[in-house]
Amino acid sequence: QVQLVESGGGLVQPGGSLRLSCAASGSIFSVYAMGWYRQAPGKERDLVATMPNRGDTKYADSVKGRFTISRDNAKNTVYLQMNSLKPEDTAVYYCNLITGSDSYQHYYWGQGTQVTVSS
Repeated sequence: QVQLVESGGGLVQPGGSLRLSCAASGSIFSVYAMGWYRQAPGKERDLVATMPNRGDTKYADSVKGRFTISRDNAKNTVYLQMNSLKPEDTAVYYCNLITGSDSYQHYYWGQGTQVTVSS
């Protein structure tokens, strides 16, 4: 069993900052990538940022220059530092873990944490 535990969401004013954390635990044989997605009401779940073990970190165009993803590989933990937050960043943010390899991948999801940007 694999579990992802998220924290750090909340209410913040426009221009403010939040830091999200997600720790993965359980029967994790190998980590392929860890990242973050978000979903606003009535919209699809979109990639925010992902950090693979091999290759370049990827960011959604809408968050480039404002958000930074980082990982503590020893703890299987991923973070998302969110700066200069905008109302359009309001969404439920989901931690994502991908295990396996190039030929075998399994996706796991956290329960989601609400981020609300409002004055």
